[in-house]
Amino acid sequence: MRVHVVSDVHGNADALKRAGDGADALIVLGDLLDFVDYREHDKGIMGALFGAEKVGEFARLRREGTRDETVAFSRSLWATLADPAAAVGEAIQDQYAVLFGALTAPTFATPGNVDDPSLWPEFAGDGIRVLDGEVAEFGGLRFGFIGGALLPPNVVPRRNGFWRPYLRTREEYDTAVGALENVDVLCTHVPPAVPELTYDVIARRSEIGSAALVGLIREQRPRWSVFGHVHQPLSARTRLGRTECRNVGHFKETAQPYVLRW
Repeated sequence: MRVHVVSDVHGNADALKRAGDGADALIVLGDLLDFVDYREHDKGIMGALFGAEKVGEFARLRREGTRDETVAFSRSLWATLADPAAAVGEAIQDQYAVLFGALTAPTFATPGNVDDPSLWPEFAGDGIRVLDGEVAEFGGLRFGFIGGALLPPNVVPRRNGFWRPYLRTREEYDTAVGALENVDVLCTHVPPAVPELTYDVIARRSEIGSAALVGLIREQRPRWSVFGHVHQPLSARTRLGRTECRNVGHFKETAQPYVLRW
């Protein structure tokens, strides 16, 4: 069997159309949406709403400015829209129509933090299974899926606003992990909480990994743990016991799926 795995698509529909070529199935580990495109400022949801010049200034402030300056500039942009929530919602649906339409191989998918999982059933057509906290059997192996990312400690998610990333409390995430049984391939958006897998060498910070995933790997000893989320990890792979832990890559930039064979 041959399965291709991608994560952090961030709007790269052209590459996604080819991601399943030659594979028996495709696994998508989330972050389909391109919200802020830091390389091509006219792309992404903010590019569509505000244009390249404004997004370029926002990107500059993210790199060089203070948090207060960035927040103030961002608020000034959103204040120019009569209905920001409606504008974001329309832009998300436009992207999902293209991205889900690009999935041609039999697909198993779980959402990332830059996704709106409530909309996925609307766009997931025949041949696309959306899984989150569930196990699917394929090719004689059991694939366990957990979507989303973890909320930072002591952060309360906003219940209002025009965009809410898919972030989960540690308790909610750990409960979902605990529901997976007899997993051969662990498929998640975020990595296990292993320092070399969570540290981003370009952003120069550690993302939040899951200790519960480490526990599952130690207990159930799956063949593979595959994930994304960290775009430039200190290490793309490590082993925990018999389990190969693999960041499948920043698909928006690499346009290359990671290949599982058995």
